[in-house]
Amino acid sequence: MKASRIVLASRPMGIPSFENFRFEEIELPALNEDEVLIQPVYISVDPYMRGRMNDVKSYTPPYQLNEPIVGSIVGKVIESKSDNLKPGDLVNANLPWATKIIHKSHGLFKIDPNSAPPSYYLGLLGMPGLTAYFGLLDIGRPKEGETVLISGAAGAVGIVAGQIAKLKGCHVVGLAGTDDKVKLLKEQLGFDTAINYKASKNLRKDIKAACPNDVDVYFDNVGGEISDAVFANLNFKARVVVCGQISLYNETRMQLGPRFLPIILTRSAMVKGYIVRDYTDRYHDGILQLTNWYREGKLTYKETFVKGFDRLPEAFLGLFAGQNQGKMLVQVE
Repeated sequence: MKASRIVLASRPMGIPSFENFRFEEIELPALNEDEVLIQPVYISVDPYMRGRMNDVKSYTPPYQLNEPIVGSIVGKVIESKSDNLKPGDLVNANLPWATKIIHKSHGLFKIDPNSAPPSYYLGLLGMPGLTAYFGLLDIGRPKEGETVLISGAAGAVGIVAGQIAKLKGCHVVGLAGTDDKVKLLKEQLGFDTAINYKASKNLRKDIKAACPNDVDVYFDNVGGEISDAVFANLNFKARVVVCGQISLYNETRMQLGPRFLPIILTRSAMVKGYIVRDYTDRYHDGILQLTNWYREGKLTYKETFVKGFDRLPEAFLGLFAGQNQGKMLVQVE
């Protein structure tokens, strides 16, 4: 049985390109006991994967050259030698980018397609949703009436963080890179207002106008010059949730920005970075709460689909060009 897979052909310098990926044809062996054959239905592309393309020490091991890219996948079981899974079952796990995958049944999370759309387990009810949930509530600790500002607000994490902040009674402001994304945030996702940072002539002043009482919680998905402008508008005892730094992921040398520690000192603010797997032992509670909010109609979600396994590199590169609204997914079938 043949399958196609995508491997890391070379390590990028700066912004990745198609040359960093290679398609290969492989022959799959027969199934052993307790193994299943999985055909991907949806494959997630995520900004953190850019860091794994570098051969550096981090919170997760780097991808190896000439080995498959691995990411979160929702797939269908098409053959099984497991007592726990049968053909037709949908599963979620971190798996290689391939058109067919053999995997032990252990470590595969069975999905109930009746509780939510299966793709949501890669977004709202998956890593992005949990990242928003724990980052905002555990670190940001928003209180009713406070101002929450979110950068990368139209992305997979930002749209969830903003809606949770609204559920907590906050004034929520989003930063996004297009007028269409600003419209999405205000008209479909309940943000009080949003700013197109690319169209802003003075982002610091525009943030002040949108946040007249200053920023109590800054949920940072972007970093760089955007965060510099936000830090100038932090309130006394503000909390800064450092979730992502996508504006810096493709830099080949460290930028030197404004010194923000005097602001942190004089405003008694707190800055904390985190990785969602810091909360592994609480995933069940997070998924349960997100699912309940979704079923109650309190959370909605936005997805951007790219169709075709061969377009996986294109979809991944599109993240860094801001081509997604909400979660970027590749639909294989």
